[in-house]
Amino acid sequence: MIQIAVLTPDPDDHTYVGRWPSVLERLKATLEGTGATVVATPWTDHVEDASALAGHDLILPVIAWGYHRDHGRWLKACTAWTEASLPVANPAEVLRWNSDKTYLARLADKGVPIPPTRWSDRVDQDQIEAAFAETGVSTLIVKPTVSAGAFRTLRLSRGDVLTDAPEGPAMIQPYLKSIETEGETSLLFFGGRFSHAVNKRPVAGDFRIQIQFGGLYTTVTPDAHAMALAEQVLAAVDEPLLYARIDLARDDAGAWVLMEAELIEPDFYLDHDPANGAGFARAVQDRLAV
Repeated sequence: MIQIAVLTPDPDDHTYVGRWPSVLERLKATLEGTGATVVATPWTDHVEDASALAGHDLILPVIAWGYHRDHGRWLKACTAWTEASLPVANPAEVLRWNSDKTYLARLADKGVPIPPTRWSDRVDQDQIEAAFAETGVSTLIVKPTVSAGAFRTLRLSRGDVLTDAPEGPAMIQPYLKSIETEGETSLLFFGGRFSHAVNKRPVAGDFRIQIQFGGLYTTVTPDAHAMALAEQVLAAVDEPLLYARIDLARDDAGAWVLMEAELIEPDFYLDHDPANGAGFARAVQDRLAV
């Protein structure tokens, strides 16, 4: 019998209590349709000692939400899973580097277009003023480099005083006005094959597209330029990927840019997948057959 472990949030982190179980049920229905047995287990139970995961044929970190709140332990867990040669997918090394958004700079060095970004060890008011002066924009986005779900993300206008600044390393980007008008588009890939795409728009007056902030989600067909950029991002990643969610938006010139390459614990939006997760199930079966 094939056994698959799905890593879930820390039981002591109640942030996602009302959300992750429904995502797990959708995943279980998809995976159990392949004949596998699916077991949910908190990722925080396997940091110091990963031996309890050793008996599984595949380990999916796809609901390890909240790792950004305990990043030190997350990195330690990734090391433990790598050293134990566990069948984690995506690979534990990907889970390590993808947990810090400075990976965007490395992808940009490979030619992937991203919004103009300033990186800071600790953001302050002087850096905000310098960013406004350098970019000429009227609005900036500031967020920690280790973040998820708009955690501690700020939208600042010229003249605003920086308060509640991210602690530690952060990134500063021009605010893309298209977020309010066109939203962000996520392209889902399973086993390197395109599955489906979802457009996510914020409610009026907000900039956060996450569902917990009222984000509006719609299944869409991506245009050729969006598809080409997503495939460029995947080609720039050296490790084999079981799944990937590539989040794109248009810059002020109308060109697609990469916002995030979500390779750890993205929502696959299977409820918006016309194939009802069949592509993910096929990719898992292919991975197990290797």
